[in-house]
Amino acid sequence: MKILAIDTTACPVSAALVDDGRLLGEFYLNIKTTHSQTLMPVVSSLLDNTKTSVKDIDVFAVNAGPGSFTGVRIGVASVKGLAMPLDKPCAAVSTLESMAYCMPLTSGIVCAVMDARCSQVYNALFRIDNGNVGRITEDRALSLTELEEELSGYYETVYLIGDGAQLCFDSFGRDADNIVLTPENIRFQHAYGTAAAAAKMASENRLCSCDELMPVYLRLPQAERELKARQAQSKA
Repeated sequence: MKILAIDTTACPVSAALVDDGRLLGEFYLNIKTTHSQTLMPVVSSLLDNTKTSVKDIDVFAVNAGPGSFTGVRIGVASVKGLAMPLDKPCAAVSTLESMAYCMPLTSGIVCAVMDARCSQVYNALFRIDNGNVGRITEDRALSLTELEEELSGYYETVYLIGDGAQLCFDSFGRDADNIVLTPENIRFQHAYGTAAAAAKMASENRLCSCDELMPVYLRLPQAERELKARQAQSKA
């Protein structure tokens, strides 16, 4: 089963091609460019260099969120555009879960965190045991204080991963002996993790059609939050 996976949920952009668990190729850029400009050239280069036709892809996978609202929309829309003409299934992968699949040799707790601004993070906790990824919490948006309080109840090693990892480590991780900031080369989400999570979803019959593929934001976009705040003030 060939899986083409992409991630555009944060600053990096990546695309990976996996065939029955074997990584055939992956492109990763972290140069703060606009994903709408870089994603499709990256995908095209990946397919060209692996001598793969888009028609050969069995599953199109994307990190559907949480993450940057614009980035999530670009990724989801791109996968819809690739899958729809071919009527191929899609995998709407949790960005946070995809990070855990990039650390299969870890033993302990993976704390996936993305900076959601305003002293909040998008977060989920996973347990890695003998290469198996098990979910501890659902994806959620919470404050740094709330996450610090929750992690204080864990005494095994906790690995911080994601673009919010440094933020959490600086906020409360330096004083905790069991909290580890992962190295930068594996800290950010990669499309390989997206493909690995999608393979698990395929084995569990949790794929969807391109029509069913939708972004997952966890909270309202800033413009909507500001509008609701103004509306609340006008009623006060």
